[in-house]
Amino acid sequence: MARLHLEFPEDQFYFTTQLTVRITDINSGKHLANDSMVSMISEARARFLYQFGIEEAGVTEVGIIVTDLATTYLKEAFARETLVFEVGLMDLNKYGGDIIFRITKADSGELVALAKSGFVFYHFLTAKVAPMPEDFRLRFPGVNQAVD
Repeated sequence: MARLHLEFPEDQFYFTTQLTVRITDINSGKHLANDSMVSMISEARARFLYQFGIEEAGVTEVGIIVTDLATTYLKEAFARETLVFEVGLMDLNKYGGDIIFRITKADSGELVALAKSGFVFYHFLTAKVAPMPEDFRLRFPGVNQAVD
């Protein structure tokens, strides 16, 4: 099976946050567990969206839902290490796009993982995908646009 390869443009990152690996995030291999990394990616996404005033989950009629997640692991992370999550956007289309993540160790800068999470705007009252609000697109004018 071919391995997943993620590569992101440097100019698509708009936000940075830090999270510390908790002892409860560690698996039997004594490093950061896959499910904990997914939770940390979700927290970084929520912080990014909050920073830019974007509703994630139905507080208003239209929010964002995640459609997929791809992650490549490049280095182990251990309990009490601080990880830096750089968060950005790419491949916007009429209904959504990709939120991208570059995760590094705060102390050494070593690359731990790359991830890409697809999202769409969703109208929670009608339970249907909704077009991207224009104010969202205007907040990120430098994001590359996918062909619809």
